[in-house]
Amino acid sequence: MLRFETAGESHGECLVATLNGLPAGIPITLEAVNRELWRRQQGYGRGGRMKIETDRAEIVAGVRHSHTIGAPVAIIIRNKDWQNWTEVLPVEDIAGGDEKRKPVTRPRPGHADLAGAIKYNFYDARYILERASARETTARVAVGAIAKALLGEFGIRVLSHVIACGPVRLERPAAWEELVALSERNEVLLGCVDSAVEARMKEVVDEAYRTGDTVGGVFEVVAHGVPIGLGSHVTWDSRLDGRIAQAIVSMQAVKGVEVGFAAEGAASFGSKVQDTIHYDREQHHFTRGANRAGGLEGGMTNGEDILVRGMLKPISTLRRPLESVDLLTREPSPAAYERSDVCVVPAAGVIGEAMVAIVLAQAFLEKFGGDSMTETRRNFNGYLEQVKNY
Repeated sequence: MLRFETAGESHGECLVATLNGLPAGIPITLEAVNRELWRRQQGYGRGGRMKIETDRAEIVAGVRHSHTIGAPVAIIIRNKDWQNWTEVLPVEDIAGGDEKRKPVTRPRPGHADLAGAIKYNFYDARYILERASARETTARVAVGAIAKALLGEFGIRVLSHVIACGPVRLERPAAWEELVALSERNEVLLGCVDSAVEARMKEVVDEAYRTGDTVGGVFEVVAHGVPIGLGSHVTWDSRLDGRIAQAIVSMQAVKGVEVGFAAEGAASFGSKVQDTIHYDREQHHFTRGANRAGGLEGGMTNGEDILVRGMLKPISTLRRPLESVDLLTREPSPAAYERSDVCVVPAAGVIGEAMVAIVLAQAFLEKFGGDSMTETRRNFNGYLEQVKNY
């Protein structure tokens, strides 16, 4: 079973990720992993932290001579900002440590601050926000890059784009080629494939900058080349659409998820929603009239592109703070402010790619197994032959 864990705090020494269950023989390059980390840091509306950090992965276990070896993979990403926090968040207490702390006693509405402080019996939300911070997703993106390397060996790619920023929305579908071109850019604005729409999105972010506010949006993740039959209909927790939805909503600030054209379908009649089935006798395979289901039916992939959207709320750290209450005095007080972003929707898309890739890699290995890529490929090719002869 493929599983991963992350550890680390936003201003701690480093972020750590472990990934277990990969077959031996997957080609891995640090260049590819670091490219994904770079993509996560981009986008108009990012804050000062992205000017400090230059995220680079150090793979310290599980990969040798550029290939996985079947052992757990361990990844470290060091925080450059740690040098400014060594006396604020030391592992062991130090003399005069209480005076050097930076307590957060005014919880931010919409953040984990208040619920976490009450749950863990802290009167300072610092430890809560350090782990709840979206900085943690840096480790997820590194893991996702490894999952992408596995999937890429079997012709599966996972990419994303931004379809809404605040009230501005892309009202047309994006071609796969547009997503590929977007992923290859060395300058990222707001991650939209349409430059005219992207310019209007930028105006929304500028308005948020001007007023001390933040802005959310919607990103779409597309998985291309996925074979039919990943996931299962037989138990609730093996349904792949549910697993992908959980992965997307697990991301910080994501409050909703849509698979395919779910919202549109909910307002339509069934005859307008279901993807008609056809058969190409020359190519000997089934085809679909559309992909409103987003590549998933009955908890299984159906051979079409997987389409999943994440609805990202505006982040909760505002330069113009909202009303809150001080944890110590219980008196009304403006919420705390820490250096933060104004818009993170393009970065969320990259994180969404990582999460979808991880879930697909899990489902892929559940179906095809293998302790080595030779075994996995043999199982995969045998299945493709079965599908071809159906």
